[in-house]
Amino acid sequence: MLKIVIVDDENDALEALEWKLNRYIEDVKVIKCNSPIQSINIIDTVEPDIVFLDIQMPEMDGFTLLENLTNRKFNLIFTTAHDEFALKAIKVSAIDYLLKPVDKDELMSAISKIKEKKKGELLEDKLQLLLGNIDEANNDKINISADGKVYLLEKEDVIMLKSDKSYTTLFLANEQQIVVSKTLKEVEKKFQFPQFFRVHNSYLINLTHVKEYLKGLGGELIMSNGLSASISRNKKSELFKKLYLD
Repeated sequence: MLKIVIVDDENDALEALEWKLNRYIEDVKVIKCNSPIQSINIIDTVEPDIVFLDIQMPEMDGFTLLENLTNRKFNLIFTTAHDEFALKAIKVSAIDYLLKPVDKDELMSAISKIKEKKKGELLEDKLQLLLGNIDEANNDKINISADGKVYLLEKEDVIMLKSDKSYTTLFLANEQQIVVSKTLKEVEKKFQFPQFFRVHNSYLINLTHVKEYLKGLGGELIMSNGLSASISRNKKSELFKKLYLD
């Protein structure tokens, strides 16, 4: 029996895909979920054979959901109404990509491919290989998943990152702000470059965008966009060396 989990914030899409799976695919058990946050626990607990995953969802986009999973031992099929996401689906190695409303024949073809796959050819292995290729191909860019998109950012365009509990806001040079549903500690892994420095528990800054240093108890930095970033006492000495301050 194939265990299948469908994750989509649109209930109509959930029910339509569930009906088609039960109607056209033999021997399946379907679990549907309209909350990406709740689906993380479901996928980790149920350990499905296949996950049908929408990309654009208000709580959390599909790419961020994948990054938060403990269990990635399943076959992945993206379902979305937006064909511009096809390339991004490939970047996380989806076994297939289906536009909504899902066509019956395309659905059956996608399931057939999965059944014919060699055992063990699962998402985790493909993710490692593909993400490595992406990093190599885009080593001058930083990829950030948010808002149902994958942003490919130039390092010099990122002014600073600010933590807000379980969320992180990226401030860009064009005044755009990107809110990521991950902690700063998690997002910081994407910014392992010499020009980025963690000056405070709540701030990661681009040193090339520092315009002023304000003296005080801990000190404060004024960035090129006019926003300020606090400095932790234990970071001040290292920061001074990086900014060549006395």
